[in-house]
Amino acid sequence: MNKKSIALFASGNGSNAVNLIHFFQNHPKIEVKTLICNKADAPVVAKAESLGVEVLVFSNEEFESGLTVLQELDYRAIDWIVLAGFLRKIPVNIIRGYQNRIINIHPSLLPKYGGKGMYGKFVHSAVIEAKELKSGISIHLVNEEFDEGEILAQFETQLTSNDTCDSLTEKIHALEHKHFPIIVEQTVLNH
Repeated sequence: MNKKSIALFASGNGSNAVNLIHFFQNHPKIEVKTLICNKADAPVVAKAESLGVEVLVFSNEEFESGLTVLQELDYRAIDWIVLAGFLRKIPVNIIRGYQNRIINIHPSLLPKYGGKGMYGKFVHSAVIEAKELKSGISIHLVNEEFDEGEILAQFETQLTSNDTCDSLTEKIHALEHKHFPIIVEQTVLNH
């Protein structure tokens, strides 16, 4: 049986990408085939390479046209794209080429704190400033609007009055690392 193949898209440190690579390393039905990054010096590049995953780096200009990226994905027979801390808007031609086959993770309970410019510490700061009682993660399919695709799953954590941006970041990372691989697995296997 052919394994379903995933291309991870990541821009930064790569803790979610590394977690996904480990999770699927000996999976009988799913493999992480490649990692695509828009920053050659991002820590995720060396981490993925050290785990034996092919890395492709594209400039922001190459990425925005989407054509070369689509060709490379097609050449590798990629079935799914998983965004694991990727900080660029996905071009429409890639979204249409992978309709309902791009999964993203967002560090809030969408639809709250989503949209352009809402990522990482910007989200956590907004949540803390609004004195929310809870936050969490949303795992969703990607469509042509920022953070508005079908939500696959949400997981929440309680906030206390002592929480800071850093402590909330830790809580969110714990949720991401625990749940993201499982939801990716379920989604890929059930579609």
